[in-house]
Amino acid sequence: MAGAPPSTSGASTATTTNIMLAIFEKKTTSIEIYRPLRQYIAIHYSEREAQNLEDDLQSVKQMRSDLEKPFDSLTSRRDLLQNYFKTLTVMETRFPISPDKDHINQITFTWYDAFKQKQKAAQQNIHLEKAAVLFNLGAVHSQIGLSFDRSSVDGRKSASHSFIAAAGAFAYLRDNASTKASIGNSTTVDLTVECAGMLERLMLAQAQECVFENTIAKGSTPGVCAKISRQVGLFYEEALAALNKFPLNQHFDKTWLLHVQLKAALFFGEACYRCGLELHEKEEIAEEIAWLRSGISALSEAKKSTKGAAQQLLDAIGKLEANLNRNLDRAVKENDRVYLMRVPSPSSLPPLPSFSMVKPMPMNDVLDASKMKMFTTLVPDSSAKALSRYTEMVDDIIRTQAEKLQQGSELARVRLKEMDLPDSILALEGNFTLPTALKEDVEAVQISGGPAGLEAELQQLRDLRRVNQELLVQTEELLQKEAREDSQFRSQFGTRWTRPQSTTLTKNLQDRLNRFAANLKQAADSDARIERSVRDHSALMSILDRRPIESALPTLARPIMSLDANEDAIVGALKQSLRQLETLGAQRAGLEDMLKDMKRKDDILPKLMTSTGSYEDLFRQEIAKYDHICEEISQNLEAQEQLLLLIQAQNDDFAAIFNLEDYKASREKSYKQIEASIAKYREIKDNINEGLKFYVTLQDAITNIKQQCSDFVMTRNIQCREMIEDVQRNMAGLSFQDKNAGAYGSPYPMVGQPPQNHRTIHQPSEPVNVSRPQSPYYHQPPEQPTASGYAHQPSAYMAPQQPPPSYHVPAASPPYPPQQPQQQPPQGHEYGQPAYPGWRGPYYNAHAQQPGSQPRPPYTIPSPYPPPHQSGYYKQ
Repeated sequence: MAGAPPSTSGASTATTTNIMLAIFEKKTTSIEIYRPLRQYIAIHYSEREAQNLEDDLQSVKQMRSDLEKPFDSLTSRRDLLQNYFKTLTVMETRFPISPDKDHINQITFTWYDAFKQKQKAAQQNIHLEKAAVLFNLGAVHSQIGLSFDRSSVDGRKSASHSFIAAAGAFAYLRDNASTKASIGNSTTVDLTVECAGMLERLMLAQAQECVFENTIAKGSTPGVCAKISRQVGLFYEEALAALNKFPLNQHFDKTWLLHVQLKAALFFGEACYRCGLELHEKEEIAEEIAWLRSGISALSEAKKSTKGAAQQLLDAIGKLEANLNRNLDRAVKENDRVYLMRVPSPSSLPPLPSFSMVKPMPMNDVLDASKMKMFTTLVPDSSAKALSRYTEMVDDIIRTQAEKLQQGSELARVRLKEMDLPDSILALEGNFTLPTALKEDVEAVQISGGPAGLEAELQQLRDLRRVNQELLVQTEELLQKEAREDSQFRSQFGTRWTRPQSTTLTKNLQDRLNRFAANLKQAADSDARIERSVRDHSALMSILDRRPIESALPTLARPIMSLDANEDAIVGALKQSLRQLETLGAQRAGLEDMLKDMKRKDDILPKLMTSTGSYEDLFRQEIAKYDHICEEISQNLEAQEQLLLLIQAQNDDFAAIFNLEDYKASREKSYKQIEASIAKYREIKDNINEGLKFYVTLQDAITNIKQQCSDFVMTRNIQCREMIEDVQRNMAGLSFQDKNAGAYGSPYPMVGQPPQNHRTIHQPSEPVNVSRPQSPYYHQPPEQPTASGYAHQPSAYMAPQQPPPSYHVPAASPPYPPQQPQQQPPQGHEYGQPAYPGWRGPYYNAHAQQPGSQPRPPYTIPSPYPPPHQSGYYKQ
């Protein structure tokens, strides 16, 4: 027990009391806390972790050391106790301190009783340490409250606040730590639930007493003062009841009991005195007399045992008793002379009304350790599992509510679509648009050129068909020319012309050219059908060229005649309801974002790490954060359902006035027309694209076979010259043993050349070494000798008179693989080069392509489609 030095304060007009109590702190002994904690971290986690937490360990060591020392400032002591308690809360879930061999068993907390300092408790349990710290926190708050000068209003307010904080600390001790600290074999009475509860009531009584003093100072009415003073007495009576029970009745000094008893009687008498003043003003003299007698009786009973009581307290009781007697005498005389009322007995009186102005300060926030940054990296398995379970609970709430929100939005969308809203309103305002999918299809058609662009693509088909036809004619002319030359020489030389006929060798090439010609004819028929389809459906597809396409749709017009002219009111009400529905949808989106944001910020791991109670209780408390959002979601969905019913009724009126059914039918007809136009356009477009691909592929194939024909003709020309030379030598009987001898002119002219004088001989400056090439198209029969390389002087008949071909087409890969791999000339070389090195024939370095001889193909990408000689190439 501790009584602070008295401080003078005017308690009331009838009494002057300034005696209040403060509590001494519990004492403790020094302990080594740093080394056991560090050793536990190094063993159960790692040495590296122990090094990382060195600062936290030093902080714990320093706080415990400061707790064992005397203090200079009450506020700094209060702050130390609060921080140390939060640190202990953090440590509780991370460091098991107990006699168990696997736990931290080197720490023993020892604390002495605050009221009987010869008694002490020693436990290897952090709960004793936490309970003692909470007790000392309440004691320091009581000492701070007693330190204020209660002669001023601000001093009394500050004192009352400190006593409220002390009551909060003792209440927190009673509810959270007393039971755990009392479980051990060694305990002290000051930490029991009974003692903590008694001290809480005592601190509340002193806090309410300070309020009563201020109420008197402000000059409040007697009725208000009576209620406040009665509550002071009730708090003291509750503390007195606890002091009279075991175990406190044998633990506290008699002066404690006497002080609380006198205070209880004093403030009961004060309430009776203030109540009597109020009753006198109301002229309720009989009740006034009864309450005044009750107050006097209570004071007289309290004064029977005054040994050890403070003199100031006794003086206050004496003054109050004198005031009560004086008012009682006055009231009895007035009643006897004027009112003549029957005075009720005190036992028949109802309880005096009371009004509490104070309650224990909530300490949950003050002592919340979840924001402590100590030992955050040490996460026990139990806390991790609890966090996982809580996360699942939150996820379930988020998932359930998100599904409700999505279902609400989908319901609104479906209901509006069934009512054709807001499309019908937009149509009335001229802002109607096509359905999204149909509008995208129309835009795709317009981007690709639309029906108006089909003519240009048809012209591409015509141009490509003409190019292929020209290439085919040129290729056939090559073979025909070579065949004519071969026939002329065969008729000229007769049996001496022993090489195979051209028609025999070119049969395969001619068959392929015939197939290409047939494909071209079939393609021309398909092109004609496409052009006919474009002409036949131009009117249908013309709707796709409109910009905007909505101009082709029917409009929703106002009725020509109206009976009550309420169209605008109906439309306005429907628009307003739709805006409200849109607002509800935006609210749902905001609620869903709020849920996700709450989940993202909802980190209860620190609270789990500092929770010493049931996880289930913590879960219920934390999950409750989501209740208000869930309630808002339910209210939103309910409001939407009611609004949809209203919109349905409004839309029925709207549809009846504006003949909405006929408009819908016309609109659907327009939709079908647009869809049919798109389908026909795509069909024609696909056919044109197939045609373009076919012609590009066929052009590559014809170009390839044209090159093969050119190579064949070149090879035949080389063979022709060699055979002419052999024939000339046999006919003239000449010997060519001398390499430097001049060549005699042949009497036979080249096909297509004018006859020349055989004596006009072209003499090359250097001999030419000629070897016979092997043609890929021709295999000499076994009976024909093969000429090896030899030197000769070319005959006059071999002069380069033949004009070069007027085409030059790069070799391209055929659209289908040939029978044997074809050797293609290297890029950048001219086709028609010599078949073997050293030859300078008439086809060497052919002239470049003449303008207009062959249009440039519009496509150069190889086609992935089947070879052109197959059946039809596109849809009919």
